[in-house]
Amino acid sequence: MTAPTHPRTSDELIRAEEPVLAHNYHPLPVVVARAEGAWVEDVEGRRYLDMLAGYSALNFGHRHPALVEAAHRQLDRLTLTSRAFHNDRLAGFAERLAALTGQDMVLPMNTGAEAVESGIKLARKWAYDVKGVPADRATIVVAADNFHGRTTTIVSFSTDETARSGFGPFTPGFRIVPYNDLAALEAAVDETTAAVLIEPIQGEAGVLIPDDGYLAGVRELTRRAGCLFVADEIQSGLGRTGRTLAVEHEGVVPDVVLLGKALGGGIVPVSAVVGRREVLGVLHPGEHGSTFGGNPLAAAVGTAVVELLETGAFQRRAAELGEVLRDGLAALVGRGVVGFRSRGLWAGVDVDPALGTGRAVSERLMREGILAKDTHGSTIRLAPPLTITADELTSALASLEKVLAAGA
Repeated sequence: MTAPTHPRTSDELIRAEEPVLAHNYHPLPVVVARAEGAWVEDVEGRRYLDMLAGYSALNFGHRHPALVEAAHRQLDRLTLTSRAFHNDRLAGFAERLAALTGQDMVLPMNTGAEAVESGIKLARKWAYDVKGVPADRATIVVAADNFHGRTTTIVSFSTDETARSGFGPFTPGFRIVPYNDLAALEAAVDETTAAVLIEPIQGEAGVLIPDDGYLAGVRELTRRAGCLFVADEIQSGLGRTGRTLAVEHEGVVPDVVLLGKALGGGIVPVSAVVGRREVLGVLHPGEHGSTFGGNPLAAAVGTAVVELLETGAFQRRAAELGEVLRDGLAALVGRGVVGFRSRGLWAGVDVDPALGTGRAVSERLMREGILAKDTHGSTIRLAPPLTITADELTSALASLEKVLAAGA
């Protein structure tokens, strides 16, 4: 990559944002201007290894050639029709995504939050039309410490006060139980339950991985109770954990899977609800929609993403490099790291609070040329592109070791 030319420096651009951008984010003080693969450059030409990958939106790295080519080809032909008309890219995308995930039907949307909202509407409609729940009484059971998005309905069942405070009144119809607790889940499910909605791995909470058997238990419990199992794989899916979907680690097939982030290849927002025909079949014309959902550009890029995953190469790569990540973090336990959780190329790393907050550690890593992101307290998340090399990953771990050794 050659250094871009900008009329303003990073500091000037950061200051310029202050009066004109809503302050709903607190980004690290780096201004990215160019990127390729696992690397980004700021406006001054400084290079950084991206160990966050857009919260898994960039599973295939920045500007993956196959994805960029697919987007360029489609930009020269057709970008949007709305769903008022058919387009020549949508059927192929839906067919291949359904096959990849082992499901029957696809509801294309745009953002992850839209996929979750659509999943909620779908579960409720199914409960009324199929299960026979009385009108307006359907409930959905969710897990504490979840992160499913930022809409008013979704934050209604968040337990994060920063996400909730000041945004009420909240949408009713949700029951919150502890994550990784089958007994509590079973106690919360009754004849009004439309679905159990969970993340197979809780990303925002710090990459929390449930006990072996938990997901299989959720599947069996929902089957017995006659309700849906809806898995939010927006961060965990599409290769991140070493499998196409995180639920595959327990051989589980949910009724509905929510996808997003990596489905758009880091190029356009693409999300989808995929599920059994008996579930998605409850929707009829006029009951749900999206102007941009399933647009030709999104379908072209999404199809190219599916093509990358159909080979299994990225899943195998995430599993193999995940061992490098796990072993490297294990070597740091007791040397600044007090604990970690990892699956594939995804880890939540708990740093000794005496060494600083997760934000402080992320800022120190940035100065070493590594981009990562904190979550709660002194926990940082690592989720590099699946295209990262073993040497690059080892170098990032060495930088983390250096930062921790330097102390607070």
